[in-house]
Amino acid sequence: MTRKRHVAVLQLLILCCVAVLTSCGPRSNQANNGGGIRAALITPGSIADAAWNAGAYAGLLQVRDSLGLPVSHIEARTPAEQEEALRAYAAQGYGVIYGHGFEFQDAAERVATDYPDAVFVITSGQRVSGNVVPLVFRFGEATYLAGMVAGSLTRSGRVGFIGGIELPPVRLGQDAWERGARSANPRVQTRSTYLNNFDDAVAGREAALAMIRLGVDMLHHNADQAGLGVFQAARESPGVYVFGANADQSALAPDRVLGSAVIDVPRAILMVAREVQAGRFTPRVESFGLEGGVVRYVGNPALDSVLTPALRAWLDAARDSIIAGTLRVSELDSGQELPASSPRPPAPSPG
Repeated sequence: MTRKRHVAVLQLLILCCVAVLTSCGPRSNQANNGGGIRAALITPGSIADAAWNAGAYAGLLQVRDSLGLPVSHIEARTPAEQEEALRAYAAQGYGVIYGHGFEFQDAAERVATDYPDAVFVITSGQRVSGNVVPLVFRFGEATYLAGMVAGSLTRSGRVGFIGGIELPPVRLGQDAWERGARSANPRVQTRSTYLNNFDDAVAGREAALAMIRLGVDMLHHNADQAGLGVFQAARESPGVYVFGANADQSALAPDRVLGSAVIDVPRAILMVAREVQAGRFTPRVESFGLEGGVVRYVGNPALDSVLTPALRAWLDAARDSIIAGTLRVSELDSGQELPASSPRPPAPSPG
């Protein structure tokens, strides 16, 4: 099959999928919407990942339930599928289309020139371009705090990070995690690996076990569904702890998850849809950090006793410094220490 024909067939398949999903959606909502906008979500992976994609889908359901808008969702994993899904939704007249991830930015800009009436929202996007707008999550502000906890509690002095694909937002989160760990222990050793996918939980487990064999006892991930394998590896390895990403993932391993770097994706998605529905949305970069609660670090209550009062106070001081702007995580040089208002506490042990 020629490439041109392949693309044409792919576009037809996605259009059919969108049509089926729409027809299976809440018709009563569409009627009640009075011919108003519809909202669509394209995720690069499964919404069963208990993290990044699951959060976006929860946001889409809030758009449906809170605003009464008809909604549709589809997975599109490859760049070609993602661009065709964006185009298919725009061609069907969806008013707000969410491309869930940095990787959708360029494709959305190409499609948007043909559909000026739609708003294309790119989570973890880069820039405003006409009717393409980014939602920027300063995720590193939360992963820095997670790194502080890891650096304080590690017994081996080794912490590890497992990523899916090395996209800029994922790498920024990794850098902040490592800097946070060094702020607690300047001699900490850091290791990292990327799986080149966000889907393979078996690969995630194997990567985590490889790090554990090298002495890593504190793990963090940003690997979506592949990250589920990291939790499995921690459950299998005494003395190893893991930090969740993008959602509170304590429930995945309650006795091994010390905390999670969380993004409240649903709140951000609902905010944009509400403004578009009301006709008051203006293209802009919308940036979210610790100051508004969309990005936050959440400890696991089941392991709260592991953190000493001194460590909790130091963590609170760091959070306050980030919110106040006196600690700018994205601008820290490797090895720069936190200008905390209280001395670095002695390192406790998770037991």
